[in-house]
Amino acid sequence: MSASGGTKAIVAALGANLAIAVSKFVAFLFSGSSSMLAESVHSLADSGNQALLLVGGKKAQREATPQHPFGYGRERYIYAFLVSIVLFSLGGMFALYEGYEKIKHPHEIEHWYWPVGVLVFAIIAEGFSFRTAIKESNTLRGKQSWKEFVRRAKAPELPVVLLEDLGALVGLILALGGVGLALLTGDGVWDGIGTLCIGVLLVLIALVLAAETKSLLLGESAGAEDVRKIEAAAVDGDTVTRIIHMRTLHLGPEELLVAAKIAVRHDETAAEIATAIDAAESRIREAVPIARVIYLEPDIYSESEAAKGPDREATPGGPAIGHH
Repeated sequence: MSASGGTKAIVAALGANLAIAVSKFVAFLFSGSSSMLAESVHSLADSGNQALLLVGGKKAQREATPQHPFGYGRERYIYAFLVSIVLFSLGGMFALYEGYEKIKHPHEIEHWYWPVGVLVFAIIAEGFSFRTAIKESNTLRGKQSWKEFVRRAKAPELPVVLLEDLGALVGLILALGGVGLALLTGDGVWDGIGTLCIGVLLVLIALVLAAETKSLLLGESAGAEDVRKIEAAAVDGDTVTRIIHMRTLHLGPEELLVAAKIAVRHDETAAEIATAIDAAESRIREAVPIARVIYLEPDIYSESEAAKGPDREATPGGPAIGHH
């Protein structure tokens, strides 16, 4: 996933949310609408979330150190997980509390044109941000459905912005509905109900984001297409005859670790095997450029040992050969 595409979507969302947050809060001060207060806090939380994503992207660019030999690529996952926490607590829980209070103590909305005007403006601005996120995502999504893209994307920024913008647009419609019904009926309870609906929506989105980023933090393998490319590139049919076992792990959105046990012919010399492994690494990096860290262990293929799996087979104890 292109980091530049994610950054462009984040910056567009940040600019839109800062402007919207200010306008919503002004509308709340003039109208007293709890929906507007919940939405202003929602936009403020979203602005903070986009700032977190930018910070995470910057920190992830640091060079590897002896203490962190595989680099800092997972910083992007950590900050994306923080986004879900902020969205749940500051956005969702606040809206639920504010909605409950407004239903318990309803009051009429004053100066109705403020919240209505700001909501219409916010829908237009969020629509622009959402359109940018969709455009940037489409260049990477390929034939995947939107659900598959959110679930399988290794870079968290675009899925986070997509879900935030979608939640913001739906939340604005809910707020507009709550304010509209409160104005039509003269009953401020509808404003509180709209606020509660916004809170439920934000909590659900936060839970989805938390589940997806948790999976990335635990460590996900390469996608099926990349695995096929790596397997095809590793085998040359001459010295390297097959892959016995292989495991892949994303060290970050754009950095992949490949560890494999490969079968070599029993009569090859150590020098020939080393040359074949160097060639296999070059082919793998050409086929999958994000495969930055590769460890290949040569072995003589045994069907019975291979059937036991990588954690149980008895190996000759030879060192793995690979490069970082």
